[in-house]
Amino acid sequence: MTKHIAVVGCGQWGKNLVRNLADLGVLRLACDVDSTRLAALRERIQDVQLTTSFADVVKNDDITGVVIAAPASSHYALAKQALLAGKDVFVEKPLALKVSEGRDLVELADKNSRILMVGHLLRYHPAVVKLKALIDEGKLGKLYYMYSNRLNLGRFRIEENILWSFAPHDISVMLYLLGERPTQVCAQGGSYLNHGIPDVTVTTMEFQSGVKGHIFVSWLHPYKEQKLIVVGDRRMVVFNDIEPDRKLVLLNQTVEWVDRLPVPRMEEAEPVPFSKEEPLRAECQHFLECIETRRQPETDGEEGLRVLEILEACQESLDRKAAVVALPKSSPNPYSAHETAVIDEPCKIGEGTRIWHFSHIMKNAKIGRGCSIGQNVFIASDVVVGNNVKIQNNVSLYTGVILEDDVFCGPSMVFTNVINPRSHVSRKDEYQQTLVRKGASLGANCTIVCGYTIGRYAFIGAGAVVSKDLPDYALVVGVPGRIVGWMCQCGIRLTFAPANKPKVQRAQCHSCGMCYVKRGETVAEEVAIGAATR
Repeated sequence: MTKHIAVVGCGQWGKNLVRNLADLGVLRLACDVDSTRLAALRERIQDVQLTTSFADVVKNDDITGVVIAAPASSHYALAKQALLAGKDVFVEKPLALKVSEGRDLVELADKNSRILMVGHLLRYHPAVVKLKALIDEGKLGKLYYMYSNRLNLGRFRIEENILWSFAPHDISVMLYLLGERPTQVCAQGGSYLNHGIPDVTVTTMEFQSGVKGHIFVSWLHPYKEQKLIVVGDRRMVVFNDIEPDRKLVLLNQTVEWVDRLPVPRMEEAEPVPFSKEEPLRAECQHFLECIETRRQPETDGEEGLRVLEILEACQESLDRKAAVVALPKSSPNPYSAHETAVIDEPCKIGEGTRIWHFSHIMKNAKIGRGCSIGQNVFIASDVVVGNNVKIQNNVSLYTGVILEDDVFCGPSMVFTNVINPRSHVSRKDEYQQTLVRKGASLGANCTIVCGYTIGRYAFIGAGAVVSKDLPDYALVVGVPGRIVGWMCQCGIRLTFAPANKPKVQRAQCHSCGMCYVKRGETVAEEVAIGAATR
């Protein structure tokens, strides 16, 4: 699918989007009401149409996607016009300035089968992705609280206050790291430059799990600071985005009880390695991939709407002089399902999961958060599906299938659960388990014979037949399936080169920069926390 992108708003942040999309070779049109700003763009970017009229964007049939980086007060109107014109839309945070407007955009995108993505940039920061992995792997233990600072001197706004300008990033990240929404919020702040427009706010979010999130934002601060601290009972992590090198560090700072008194035990901070991809480039590439594959973005309209609901509750707390505001409970179904879908109770379906036309979920199935279940999908009893799993059209998951987080099932691919089926012989007691590990991708029309394990981030080519266990990162094609190479976590094929040790090879992904080591037929990430293996 040809991707031609227009950027609307080419100012302070929009110019960075222009740069990235131009470098990716998809920018065709730049729109801004300031002709001087457009003239400056012309000096740096060639072969891009420039206009001061948004009508030129929505009327241009050559434009497939619109990126909106105009002032927040115009997000709703511009995004709505673009969606009505049949464009896929990326809108910078916040999605809108009212929950009702955000909901209108989500419903409009859904009705018109358009991509709606919100620019919650930190969700695409490789350090935040790594931090999420540390939490999910239990490296920090039980979480106590999260604390973020987002401080700067200017740039001052009058169309929205500091809460709506800076805090969406931190709210989005905390929802991502915890996988739950707060039950109540409390916010207080001060308006020093313009009456009624807070320049500084401090917000506390309380979650059902007992974790608290604290957010301090200001555009009236002498130094720039962008820091997130996560504290657990085993370890703590500091993410400091201003640091040039040690952006993410792990601290074994624990508290021990001596004579019934807490005593801190301090150890030196340990840097955590992660890929060095520019977050904005990753975000832009994700939007383009969603246009190409029609998958839901990681920060789709629903996620943007959840952030809006929290912002609106925080604003109510501000208006009521730091009153505690309870968020409305989620709907009885935290997921969304098309009216033609059949869902047998009891079953467990996580928040943000979408179930499309004519799909059938049987009782006792377990489906995680943020999944996309395509048309005509069947999920049998006792099947387990992790978080952020994408199951494309015409796939059946039979009893015995387990999909871990981030698995991708291509259109019409096949699972089995009995090795020797006969119509006249009942073999319900002979179902065999098939385990697909985290991040694996199963291509269109491939077949996974039951009783085997597909390794982490393995990649099964279209039409392949798998009838054996597969190791992590394996690239498999053919009938029967055979390993022909190895894949990075990001989906790029790896090229291994001999190292200085016998039978050891190393590779670095040219796309995301992750490093791997291969010993025989085993591939693993080269750098692990607490070890320097390079």
